[in-house]
Amino acid sequence: MSLAARLSPLNRRRLENFRRNRRGFWSLWIFLALFAVSLVSEVIANDRPLLVRYEGQLRVPFLVAYPETAFGGDFETEADYRDPFVRNAIEEKGWIVWPPIPFGHASVDKDLGVPFPAPPSRTHWLGTDDQGRDVVARLLYGFRISVLFGLTLTVVSSVVGVVVGALQGYFGGWVDLSVQRFLEVWGGMPVLYLLIILSAFIQPSFWWLLALLLLFSWMALVDVVRAEFLRARNFDYVRAARALGAGDASIMFRHVLPNAMVATLSMMPFILSGSMVQLSSLDFLGFGLPPGSPSLGEMITQGKNNLQAPWLGISAFVVIAAMLSLLVFVGEAVRDAFDPRKTFR
Repeated sequence: MSLAARLSPLNRRRLENFRRNRRGFWSLWIFLALFAVSLVSEVIANDRPLLVRYEGQLRVPFLVAYPETAFGGDFETEADYRDPFVRNAIEEKGWIVWPPIPFGHASVDKDLGVPFPAPPSRTHWLGTDDQGRDVVARLLYGFRISVLFGLTLTVVSSVVGVVVGALQGYFGGWVDLSVQRFLEVWGGMPVLYLLIILSAFIQPSFWWLLALLLLFSWMALVDVVRAEFLRARNFDYVRAARALGAGDASIMFRHVLPNAMVATLSMMPFILSGSMVQLSSLDFLGFGLPPGSPSLGEMITQGKNNLQAPWLGISAFVVIAAMLSLLVFVGEAVRDAFDPRKTFR
């Protein structure tokens, strides 16, 4: 039995409405394909080989760090597979399988023979930045970090926002008034300035940035969920559940929350795109991920500082614009899917 056949008539109608929005439907698949490719970035772009056969033994250097002594060298440190000595030693007694892009996001190509940033070539498809690092590799790893950061921030902030909005709308009264006054004060703070000030006191990292942005991003869904709970808390099915002895938590999350999730799911693609824009903006200003991290915002900074190398700014702009456009199209399709006015034959 197919998945569509197992769904309720209402969910089948929503799924059909989503499919009918061809732009959003194909945008979802394109975005998922790009994200899946970025998840295996180590297989596509890496300065360590995928597979090495040496003296009859197979090794996977991109997963395991092997010392140079494992290939006939003299040092116990990790082997540098781009070193001619190590490469020749392996090829004399075996073979090497390199990734399609034999450069990692932090690899510096010292054998180019041209000043950095180097223009696009057969070795570097989109050139290098001003430190000799491959642009394609940095875009690939930067796309993965941006999406993972945005997904994590979206999920966590949505959970917090839904819980706060549900408590406000269901209980009302002094709970609603107190939280609403707090939101008015908290939402009026200059978020960007506070993030810059906090970033100046701590060493930025993935998890620190996630925690700092979570302080403010959870408010995006509070008003929507609060309105849905305020509207539904006096409906007949809620009164009936309360009369039958159901607890407040059961009524909130088993009966009222599914109705509020319609608006929540419609907004999540837009929250995801906003989260990735926030990370790119902080990286562009220099208050984001640690220096050297693959970042789309840092690539924009590279393009601004190297106007003589247009491939840097253009590459980063195309990736960010495509990523945000796909998410906006998906959000429009999700909104149409949950629109009760949309019908199909």
